[in-house]
Amino acid sequence: MKIRKRILWFTVIGTFLIGIRHLLPGEAASGGAFDAFCPFGAIETLWAYLTRGTTLKTTNLLNFTIFSGVLAVSLVAGRAFCGWLCPLGAVQEGLAKLARLLGGEKRHIPGKPSKTHFPTRLPGGADRVLRWAKYLILGLVILASIFSVYPPLFEFCAARAVFSFKLTTGLLWSVLLTFILTSLLVERVWCKYLCPLGAALAIFNQISPVNIVSDAERCNHCGRCDVECAMDIKDVPDDLKNAECIRCLECLDTCARDGSLTLRVLNKP
Repeated sequence: MKIRKRILWFTVIGTFLIGIRHLLPGEAASGGAFDAFCPFGAIETLWAYLTRGTTLKTTNLLNFTIFSGVLAVSLVAGRAFCGWLCPLGAVQEGLAKLARLLGGEKRHIPGKPSKTHFPTRLPGGADRVLRWAKYLILGLVILASIFSVYPPLFEFCAARAVFSFKLTTGLLWSVLLTFILTSLLVERVWCKYLCPLGAALAIFNQISPVNIVSDAERCNHCGRCDVECAMDIKDVPDDLKNAECIRCLECLDTCARDGSLTLRVLNKP
């Protein structure tokens, strides 16, 4: 969907501008460090704020404000933040497209498997196991935040590595290079396997009133939506509340049968 991609790249530009702004002196006096604009920072600093009345270093109350916006979106539309507003997701999509171009694909045909080798999909067994990694990371971050002074992901944050322009350590350079390489190899690899914010938002796919609905009488299970799903959800029409769904609506966009998939506001799950 063109409008989704435009919104995503608008968030990329905005996040880069925040990173450029924080190259200037006096960042602490002008709204806080780059980390203060991260919605996941609210989760990292929550324990410190509740128990000590202060936030972890490089975070502040702005994290809670931004996370509240993400939470509001999630309550209405599940993991739509991941599919429509996350700048890291947009960069991953761009790198996947670059990988296809480098592999010789001049034009992507919706619903048709790419003939390029990359980005690829991991074997089913490895994929199923690795999907749990982001939940493990979320749990470890919450546990570590109890004893932390800085956000637990401070030195490992992909957003800082990509957007902050302050690669002050070899570790952050390693994160940046790993992010680029893995995103070229596997589409939205960080969303699928490593993002703790995505793990925290996954539950909202089960309770949000805005949902994609399949009409069993119209759908002929052609597989076009399965091919187009960046999150590699299998049998998309039968699993529309999957925790991995980022509500990108590419399945609706690629569906060849009118009415097979529709976006609806439901009163009940």
